[in-house]
Amino acid sequence: MAFTETAPANGANIPLLGLGTWDIRGDVCKRIVEQALRLGYRHVDTAQAYENEREVGEGIRGSGVPRDQVHVTTKVWWTQLAPADLLRSTRESLAKLKLDYIDLLLIHWPNSSVPLDQTIAALCKAKRDGMTKHVGISNFTTALIDQAVQYSTEPLATNQVEMHPYLDQSKVVAACKANEISVTAYSPIVRGKAGDEPVLTKIGKAHKKSAAQVCLRFLVQQGVLVIPRTSKLERLSENSAIFDFELSPAEMSEIQGLARPGGRMISPSWAPEWDR
Repeated sequence: MAFTETAPANGANIPLLGLGTWDIRGDVCKRIVEQALRLGYRHVDTAQAYENEREVGEGIRGSGVPRDQVHVTTKVWWTQLAPADLLRSTRESLAKLKLDYIDLLLIHWPNSSVPLDQTIAALCKAKRDGMTKHVGISNFTTALIDQAVQYSTEPLATNQVEMHPYLDQSKVVAACKANEISVTAYSPIVRGKAGDEPVLTKIGKAHKKSAAQVCLRFLVQQGVLVIPRTSKLERLSENSAIFDFELSPAEMSEIQGLARPGGRMISPSWAPEWDR
């Protein structure tokens, strides 16, 4: 059974469940992509900075799943956002992936030293030139979302951000919704830490599910796309078993109550000034 349930994404058709591949390389990456697709995943997320686009492409081809049934996202690194650099690096991504096109091309992180209007113009050109079917953004704040929408001549399909029960992203979600942009959650199970959360464990027992599954269900039930990363084959099945149960309004509220001021895990030196 293919996991093809989607969320509105400004004209794009992106499966709610995807495979994240951050920090997975070599034969492990190839094998996990191949097995995920054979299991029913139809959405794979990679990036130039992950240094695994070649293996992701090999895994896609090795799976036997037709190319037009697989949604592939890759991302342009923040040091490559000058127009010529963005277009060159996108061509390099296509060459490494050995694909004719990317389904979704994202700006991985904003870069304040490169004018955003120039970066967005190059991103839109990549789409017009046929390098990607859709374009989007990642790690954009509410202010940057507004600017990107203003500058873009193409629909922005998603904003990929850190999102999980410990981090309140309601402002970003509202800004995206107002502009018909979907939200994609990276690190949706808090890099494995969700399994140690008593609230998620308790709710999981009520549904005969793991804490990680509850965490993912909490997000997809809000229409948020999730790309849990795993290098373990057994986790692929666990992470995909999130469409056969539903959390009650009280359970959703209890999970939302886990958000805390220090909940963000990922904030590198080049990160924008986050929404408060």
